[in-house]
Amino acid sequence: MLEKLMPRADAFFDDFDAQCAVTVEGTRLLYALLQDYRDVESRVQALKDLERCGDSVTHQAFQRLHQQVITPFDRTQIHHLLSRIDDVLDFTHAAAARLRFYEIPSILPEAAELARLLVLCAEKVREGVGTLRSLKRPEQILAGCKEIRRLEALADETLRAGLGALYKSGVDPLTVIKWKEIYDLLETATDKCQDVADIIEGVVLENA
Repeated sequence: MLEKLMPRADAFFDDFDAQCAVTVEGTRLLYALLQDYRDVESRVQALKDLERCGDSVTHQAFQRLHQQVITPFDRTQIHHLLSRIDDVLDFTHAAAARLRFYEIPSILPEAAELARLLVLCAEKVREGVGTLRSLKRPEQILAGCKEIRRLEALADETLRAGLGALYKSGVDPLTVIKWKEIYDLLETATDKCQDVADIIEGVVLENA
């Protein structure tokens, strides 16, 4: 039954897997930077190069979507899935770029925690997207989506705690503005992971 509903189109799944692989690598690069804050210029550049690689994968996938007649599931869902996975890496790179642009001298603990949660979210996204090839275990897939939402909720809490500590710290307003933007970018990246989970859940519920 599932095979009829989900015609073979392995190239799309290969695109998803490639997107997720480069996204996980990008989040890990950012987390490593925040744990060991040195060589910022070169490490942010490495993440930028990775983000360009992700853009190339996404562009190729969009071309395939416009050209191929048979798709594994709804075209709109595929488009949204490709876009949201791409967004995760885009916001990850944007957060890293601010560290360089704003010449941030040292890292706040909440930023490192947000990056850690982002890595966990990205890894769960990769697992969930990988399961779309068969959809043989819908309960397990939905449980993974629930875990992504749990991690995103933790990121929301970490953002609030970080902003609270920042506002009470007595640092100058410009520093507050810089860090608020970085926090927001990190948390938005986890939001995009939740968006991916929502799309995965929709595909599962429609085809299970």
